[in-house]
Amino acid sequence: MDVPLPHLDRPFDYLVPDTLDADARPGVRVKVRFAGQLVDGWLLERVAESAHPRLAYLEKVVSPVPVLAPEVAELARAVADRYAGSLADVLRLAVPPRHARVEKDVTATDAAGADDAPPTAAGHAAEPVDPRGWRDYPAGPALLRALTAGRAPRAVWSALPGEDWADRYADAVAATVAGGRGAVVVVADARDLDRLDAALTALLGPGRHACLTAAAGPARRYRAFLAARRGDVPVVIGTRAAMFAPVERLGLVAVWDDGDDLHAEPRAPYPHAREVLLTRAQLAGAAALVGGYARTAEAQLLVETGWAREVVADRATVRARMPAIAPTGDDPHLARDPGAASARLPSLAWTTARDALRADLPVLVQVPRRGYLPSVACADCRAPARCPHCAGPLGLPSAEGVPACRWCGRVAAAYACPECGGRRLRASVTGARRTAEELGRAFPGVPVRTSGREEVLATVPAGAGLVIATPGAEPVAEGGYGAVLLLDSWALLTRADLRAGEEALRRWLAAAALARPGPAGGRVVVVADGALAPVQALLRWDSAWFATRELAERRELGFPPAVRMASVTGLADAVADLLAGTRLPDGAEVLGPVPADEGRERMLVRVPRARAAALAGALHAAAGQRSARKAADPVRLQIDPLSLF
Repeated sequence: MDVPLPHLDRPFDYLVPDTLDADARPGVRVKVRFAGQLVDGWLLERVAESAHPRLAYLEKVVSPVPVLAPEVAELARAVADRYAGSLADVLRLAVPPRHARVEKDVTATDAAGADDAPPTAAGHAAEPVDPRGWRDYPAGPALLRALTAGRAPRAVWSALPGEDWADRYADAVAATVAGGRGAVVVVADARDLDRLDAALTALLGPGRHACLTAAAGPARRYRAFLAARRGDVPVVIGTRAAMFAPVERLGLVAVWDDGDDLHAEPRAPYPHAREVLLTRAQLAGAAALVGGYARTAEAQLLVETGWAREVVADRATVRARMPAIAPTGDDPHLARDPGAASARLPSLAWTTARDALRADLPVLVQVPRRGYLPSVACADCRAPARCPHCAGPLGLPSAEGVPACRWCGRVAAAYACPECGGRRLRASVTGARRTAEELGRAFPGVPVRTSGREEVLATVPAGAGLVIATPGAEPVAEGGYGAVLLLDSWALLTRADLRAGEEALRRWLAAAALARPGPAGGRVVVVADGALAPVQALLRWDSAWFATRELAERRELGFPPAVRMASVTGLADAVADLLAGTRLPDGAEVLGPVPADEGRERMLVRVPRARAAALAGALHAAAGQRSARKAADPVRLQIDPLSLF
């Protein structure tokens, strides 16, 4: 039943009346009477008899279309158990809301063309797929051959600089389809989805795959879902909404850039697309491909445990493809430019941009913060400027704008520093729009484009020009960028987050991958100390080394993914109540409490990975006990959350 109560997270038996016998098939939506109310539900299975002597009847079959595939139902149960959640919550993520008009149109089309069966993955002979760019990786052609032969290889792929990752994923999908099987590919955002959509259309032809994303709108999303469920297409691609997509004879699951936080579902039970797809590969016996320019600690764990094999290029190929990368904070550069330690645009970065523009090449400047001046301070005493009403940070929206709070939105036109009484403000953090303004003055006559939250550019033309972009919004330049400047590295490296170094490297590699190779004039300048581990990994283009180091440190300190950790957040009494009723497995450590938002607190529970299932089961059972006795204050359960602090 579609009821978000943990103590009701189990199947219920109902009688099927004769009038509904034909439509009441496994996978259909139904309505049942429960506790005096009519509630939605899913028909999971038809059996001859029940162990319960008295049963109520099904009230209604909402639609005769069996939208819940058995494989997806099994996967949803496994995901719910892994994340200490309820099956109803996972099914809400797995199956989009019903759109009656779309369903009616599809049913009418079926009736009109019943004899024209759509092509399926199983209807194609196994033909070899041209390895193309996969030849740059020693294990790449073997991966495609295994997919075509119907085997289930598992790979962690580190993409080369300048690699057209969408084409490589299209190759892997085409090899899977050639072997008579289907594929599911998940990307982080709409821009990546558009690139993959174009690559698959060019390789497989139109109408051979469906795009599943929540941003498409209810009708288009449901139509794409039904096309996959009915077997009209062998391939489904999309954002995290596609991780549960029903595909016949599933042969490959793939995720690109698994370190992007957009892969983490913000709704209960908060599953991560990578973990859902890996679970799906395990259950279905399918191949798995985890790729990116950077490698996460979770992907490295797959390699070290032997669950997957790495697909990487040899060092000679990497050096030939990567741009020339230099930091501004090492000793030789500081000796030539002592101000580089504090300058936002050291001389090395400025001259690199100037030389690229003189060579009629575009320049990409990555700035971690959007806006104009997202944070300001008193110009006299340097005290941070905060809102008099809510104590939130003040920012400036433009050069002529007035200070406004970034939390409550109130304008502070008459702001006076509470420490010294000063009224002048200075920049604490510089955003992308202010950076574009400054660089436009530094390089007069050069076109300046911005790409960020307000407008994300997909591509920019070749020729001299400045592109100021926030991380994840960097457009592709025709022929590659002549220079890439990575500014304000401190904003990424000093975050109070377990994944700060990993995330900084991921964003840097994604931007640096858009530069030309070093022999073709491509240069990258990172405004950071060259001795830092993430910077070292960038200089050598060796994310595998950094991931190995990161995983070893987390293993030593007892952090995910080396261990399984649960976050329990809520009011102090509610958290204490839930933990008191939890039968924690042997070896569990309870850490905290630490303050959370809105007056709540957070407790962390850590167990070895071997006891992960026991921890999730114990927390779900305790949550069920609280919901059964109608405890008033909710508690939020998360397994391996992205942010622990």
